[in-house]
Amino acid sequence: MASIFDSDKENKNIILKNKILEYFIMNGNSTNNDLSKELNLSVPTISKVVNEMCLDGFINEYGKLETEEGRRPCLYGLNPDSGYFVGVDLMKSGMNIGLMNFRGDLVDLATSIPYHQENTPESLEQLCKLILTFIEKASIEKDKILNININISGRVNPDTGYSYSIFNFSESSLSSLISSKLGYSVSIENDSRAMAYGEYVMGCVKGEKNVLFVNLSEGLGMGIIIDGNLYKGKSGYAGEIGHIHTFDNDILCHCGKKGCLETEVSGSAFHRIVAERLKNGETSILKRDKNDQFTLEDLIAATIKEDPICLDVVEEIGRKLGETIAGLINIFNPELVIIGGTMSLSGDYIIHAVESAVMKYSLSLVNKDTKFRVSKLKDRAGVIGACMIARKNLLQL
Repeated sequence: MASIFDSDKENKNIILKNKILEYFIMNGNSTNNDLSKELNLSVPTISKVVNEMCLDGFINEYGKLETEEGRRPCLYGLNPDSGYFVGVDLMKSGMNIGLMNFRGDLVDLATSIPYHQENTPESLEQLCKLILTFIEKASIEKDKILNININISGRVNPDTGYSYSIFNFSESSLSSLISSKLGYSVSIENDSRAMAYGEYVMGCVKGEKNVLFVNLSEGLGMGIIIDGNLYKGKSGYAGEIGHIHTFDNDILCHCGKKGCLETEVSGSAFHRIVAERLKNGETSILKRDKNDQFTLEDLIAATIKEDPICLDVVEEIGRKLGETIAGLINIFNPELVIIGGTMSLSGDYIIHAVESAVMKYSLSLVNKDTKFRVSKLKDRAGVIGACMIARKNLLQL
């Protein structure tokens, strides 16, 4: 059934079919008359193409539309089982893998799969094995998997398929390299951008078209949506706010520079600052050994329990982040700013600090129409976004 995607994308019939699929994805079941109005084509033309897509198995007829008078038109919509998409969200200490059907339902999900990233061929082989194991266990027809998208932090060019942060040891693009190992079409995407897209399609966005998604996890990144479209920049690197030079400190960022925003506004900074304060004798509810072996999740849990050190550090991180977001609001004038990533799980403790700083440092005329929300998808934003990106890339939405 994937044959409708195998021809040249310039083919008008292929483009029209993709537009019809996109319409059903965004609007649900519809009639041919609604489709003809939306796409500005005649009803007979739409009916012919829809019938072809029904035969291909991508569209189902869902009965008749109830009307008060006249002939009742047929309702058509996506066949959810006509194709599937795999999303892989790589994190510092593991990964999440999801399986989504064509309609956008998450039909399988594996979270916190142990995996340690290293920039080696062996680590890449392990990644591919874990993905194939997930696919093998899925109770679907394997040839219906149409695309796999993998989220990677840092500098990723989704258009060329190259990653410059990890797995950059081959002359071939990373997407083509993984594709050859898995036997499926593969795309890669920056993790923050994928999270932003997942939140935009299935999360807390309520019709806003201009959105900034701040990914406050171990590091700090951002996804940008302008007029309803993901903004990638010339080379795919837009959104690297964590590496804005902000502080006059001697803390070395993992990018190799000093003074980056991420050195004091991130989950890794949260961990470092709390560990330093504990070593200086401050008390905390955190349980730790001599090597400070507590995780970011432990820190978030302690924050929610109102641990005084964690509350103080979260507030300070939120204030510093808010100062930067104030500048971004002055530049982008967004409708919505979403705080996501692991640290967003602290909820109001982080969001209130951010909002207070934004009100103080941004132009009131600019920020008055900007709303703030915490991620609705939370720790599933990345894997849901990865699945959505896989479908988006297939249809070139």
